[in-house]
Amino acid sequence: MVARPVVLADANSFFASCETVFHPGLQGRPVVVLSNNDGCVVARSPQAKRLGIANGVPWFTIRSQAEQDGVVARSSNYELYASLSARMMSIMRTFLPNQEIYSIDECFLDALPSSSQTLQACRSMRDSVLKGIGIPISVGVAHTKTLAKISNHWAKSHVSAHGITRWDDIARDQGKNVLTEIPIDEVWGVGRRLSRRLQALGMVNAWDLHEADPASIRHRFSVQLERTVLELRGIPCVEAGDDASQGRRTTQILCSRMFSHPVTGWEMMGQALSVYAQKACRRLRNQGSLCAQVSAFCSTSPHDDEHEYVTLHGTTQLSNPCDDPLTIAKAACDALRERFDGHARFVRAGVLLLSLVDAAQFHTLEGLDARRDTHGLGEVLDDAARRFGPARVGIGYGGIRGHDRGNEDTGAQWTMRREMLSSRSTTRWDEMAVVHAV
Repeated sequence: MVARPVVLADANSFFASCETVFHPGLQGRPVVVLSNNDGCVVARSPQAKRLGIANGVPWFTIRSQAEQDGVVARSSNYELYASLSARMMSIMRTFLPNQEIYSIDECFLDALPSSSQTLQACRSMRDSVLKGIGIPISVGVAHTKTLAKISNHWAKSHVSAHGITRWDDIARDQGKNVLTEIPIDEVWGVGRRLSRRLQALGMVNAWDLHEADPASIRHRFSVQLERTVLELRGIPCVEAGDDASQGRRTTQILCSRMFSHPVTGWEMMGQALSVYAQKACRRLRNQGSLCAQVSAFCSTSPHDDEHEYVTLHGTTQLSNPCDDPLTIAKAACDALRERFDGHARFVRAGVLLLSLVDAAQFHTLEGLDARRDTHGLGEVLDDAARRFGPARVGIGYGGIRGHDRGNEDTGAQWTMRREMLSSRSTTRWDEMAVVHAV
């Protein structure tokens, strides 16, 4: 029995498209979205791409020319993107079965019994997302996830595809040419680091990998890369993964940020570590896990020629697996307190929860029980955040919002800079879109 094809639905320039939903005046204009602290370009509208703006380029290096070209820059609006993503996924799952959310802007779905049914469902899905959310999507259909990715890319780059491409349709006449045009480092599951080793063997594009001997690839590299070779040949090998919409992590949970201003002194660093520990702990509780180790780190800028580069890292081993925010926040601070350099100008810090275990499955000897949040502090913090917004209440001072700082993540000087933030129209009452009758 031949397995049904898989469908990959992927939003076009998702972050940039989200910025136009409640600001229709941006439609058709070059838009870029910037990373934390308005640092680098992380998303571009098609118009911005045509201007030659590259992903990852520091904004300050192109700002002058970009503004002359009419480029509109926006800070990363994570709340808006997550909200629109949830709505988009909700619509798409009504058209095709077995949705597997792969990332914030793409998901896999199963095809319907017939090709004509699948294509009709894809067209209806695409129209509904565009009309209901305002986000354009592209769809790729193939017998493997890897080929569905390639088909999706083809749909985005060829207007004649009208946003939907079946691999079987393009493979009959130009399958080899399509794979030859895809650099090896852009093949799903390869990446840049592995691509250098493959290039040394003369494999520079997807077709070269398609033609490689699977057994040899497995021996030289890994079973994962062997599966990629088979997937390129139309043999399904990639199993369903975790639902990205749940944000579940099985090995570690990380919360890390760049500071808007360099941090010196333990008082501010302790605030930052406490806030990051609380954010990480919230994710830990939401997925029903416990952690046995808490790591913290901070570093100065490697590009600061006037000061020595400093990076610090420490780990606290908990006596028992834990989900208590008080214990975890204290452990994060204890990991760095003794080795902290009060004269360094730190620009980044983070908290890492390690040795994760499923709380429901954790059993041990009597007296060695997990340290659970029995006082309910975590639940109180979560309820307050849902009702009043993030950073309204926390452990200690922890950078809680100050007066007239209602739109900031916290009231501290080190909080992330987002000077070009658009309205969070779907999650903030005071930023809802206003419609004027004419």
